[in-house]
Amino acid sequence: METCLDRLEQYLIEMRVYDEVQEHRQAFTIQEVAAALHEKGLHVAKVFIAWADGQLVMLVLPAPALVDLDRVREMLGATDVRRAREAEFARLFPDCDVGAMPPLGNLYHVPVYLDCTLADQPTIVFQAGSHRATLKIAMSDFWRLVQPKVGDFALMHAAQPESA
Repeated sequence: METCLDRLEQYLIEMRVYDEVQEHRQAFTIQEVAAALHEKGLHVAKVFIAWADGQLVMLVLPAPALVDLDRVREMLGATDVRRAREAEFARLFPDCDVGAMPPLGNLYHVPVYLDCTLADQPTIVFQAGSHRATLKIAMSDFWRLVQPKVGDFALMHAAQPESA
């Protein structure tokens, strides 16, 4: 089976997107990834998968931020929003290590919501399907490829009971 990184690189070539692959020591949290890359956490995106009224959605936010599910509920006009468990979404990303999905939900038929704190960054760094590799692309290319909806759902402070 083709790896996620192989698939992403082929897709980026086809879409004429310059990318930078960064390999690093194995890291399981996005904050560890940022540290391994010597990148500020605010410049590294993490993916959070949630259920919103029975549909999976991909939330993309800065590494040190937390998801405010109340804000997500309001943003989506949803009644029920909760964090999806890995077992509930792993099958949608068969070429990715669990928890290392790239924020290109469009490739997996999952709607993408980008937190406004990332929207104006010049580049976006994200996991490329494994706990050992990331990709860096221009934010303008990310916009063109993914066409995410923008929202304000990230908390940049201490965790709340239903935040992650």
